[in-house]
Amino acid sequence: MSSLRLFVAVLPPEPAVQELRRAVSALHALPGADRLRWTAVPNWHFTLAFLGNVDEELLPELHTRLARAARRTEPFPLRLHGAGRFGGRALWTGAAGALDTLRLLAERADAAARRSGVPMDEHRRYSPHLTLARSRTETDLRPFAEALGGFEGTSWQVGEVALVRSNLPVSGVSGERPRYEVHASWALGR
Repeated sequence: MSSLRLFVAVLPPEPAVQELRRAVSALHALPGADRLRWTAVPNWHFTLAFLGNVDEELLPELHTRLARAARRTEPFPLRLHGAGRFGGRALWTGAAGALDTLRLLAERADAAARRSGVPMDEHRRYSPHLTLARSRTETDLRPFAEALGGFEGTSWQVGEVALVRSNLPVSGVSGERPRYEVHASWALGR
């Protein structure tokens, strides 16, 4: 039986991505930037629920339940906002706008996966973030977070939720990153 490595996400639209890309490009000039593993711009997303490896036989039920979760959630405004870090390992930008609705959508995505038979990790409070860079070793990310801290993106309407497949590197080439592709998506609202 084959499986797919999947996660449920909100994908920012191209104008929001380009605004953030311009802001992040300045961070590459900071000392130590060359030691970080920067997330490829096409891979920028807000993970709602990480599903891991999902057996293909669970996909029809998962699709049905995610479609229902999307229909039950009205479109909502969101924007990329500020910056933060998880210790010295990950740099991220956050979100502002209808965060309660974003958290509700994350809860519904998690519940849809559980009810479809996907074994999910212990549930934690959803913390919206879009990962910009990671470090293999403990690194002082404060200068990066401070430099991006005042970033305020333009608001957009979140109108769909995506089920994204993560294709892990297979080439063995050093530094190769996962490639993400939208497996399915559903419009929000009725």
